[in-house]
Amino acid sequence: MAAPPTVTTLDLSATFVMNKSLSDPTDEILRLQGVGWMKRKAIGLATLTLYVKQYKDDTGAEHIDIDQALTGGIPGTTEKRVLDWQPRDHDDHVFGFVIGKTRRIKLEEIEDEFLRAGWLPDTDEHGFINSYVSSDTPKSGTSWTAEQIWGFEEINEERRYVRHVRFVGPGNEKIQARLVYDYYGPAK
Repeated sequence: MAAPPTVTTLDLSATFVMNKSLSDPTDEILRLQGVGWMKRKAIGLATLTLYVKQYKDDTGAEHIDIDQALTGGIPGTTEKRVLDWQPRDHDDHVFGFVIGKTRRIKLEEIEDEFLRAGWLPDTDEHGFINSYVSSDTPKSGTSWTAEQIWGFEEINEERRYVRHVRFVGPGNEKIQARLVYDYYGPAK
């Protein structure tokens, strides 16, 4: 389902469901992140729903909180992001120990062509969400990075919430993936 023009990177508060038929596969990324075979297969079969709440706190800092739910009783992860580009540690039950940072960014600041390409003008106007997460190698025993740009694209003549992912694995494997989401209504 298409995202309405009122949902932008200025306020992503909404419910989104990953569209597997429009998204690139993520199994190899998950494998390189150290996610076991059984959990990867369960994730591959499940439907991923994002419950997004975007807001500013009392100091004016911008936050994006995302609760993920997977069908079949698989617990999803929780993302608590502050758009200040400060690194924060997180112990994630799927990805292990990670360090992440998030910010708002303009198109001209995005160096990688895959991360830059395909966006709608309103995303460029309002700014992209840039997420950078790496494994906390001393704690996790693995080494990988994932940079994402979040925004909106037109896909099959419908406006969609999309994440472009540039992943680098522990053996310097490089994977690019586009994750496409259906809009399922206002935030809950």
